[in-house]
Amino acid sequence: MNVNNRKSKVVIGCRIPKDFFITEGVGESNITIHAGSYHLALKNAGIEMCNIMTYSSILPSIANEIKRPSKLVHGSVMETIMATTNSKKGQLATVGIIFGWLYNKKNGKKYGGLVCEYNGHIAESLARKQLAESIQELYTNGFSKDFDLKEIKTISESFIPKKKFGTAIVALCFTNYVVPLLK
Repeated sequence: MNVNNRKSKVVIGCRIPKDFFITEGVGESNITIHAGSYHLALKNAGIEMCNIMTYSSILPSIANEIKRPSKLVHGSVMETIMATTNSKKGQLATVGIIFGWLYNKKNGKKYGGLVCEYNGHIAESLARKQLAESIQELYTNGFSKDFDLKEIKTISESFIPKKKFGTAIVALCFTNYVVPLLK
């Protein structure tokens, strides 16, 4: 293929995440965090065989929550919106994600979604409250004039490790994408 020949080029736009599933997990280790408690939290969440990449916190209008696939390919790239907290023995690890959908006030069409994450060490009930305040702040300061925020969902996880290191995670995990062709 001659890349200098205009007729043989395909130009694609940015990939748009389409389907996602939700997962959560905790792990603890006496050895370390990354190759210890973090990996074990991924295993508990069922995504340890994937190479994890994280996004910021926006969902496109076509995003759709699905059930977790029965099989994931070992070594594949798993792109996520993830909250992760590491802690030490006896220290609370709390994570949470809240997301909701923006709908156009004039025509009712889904515009996209907002997502907020919590990573820290406060009680799960307080983290869920902070998440609700965070998504409301994003909505009020950028979207409330033209959109309604609906269908809000919160996922959280909290635990106190008994071993030297602990990790808690919650994640929205994308399974496929739309790739627009550009002229």
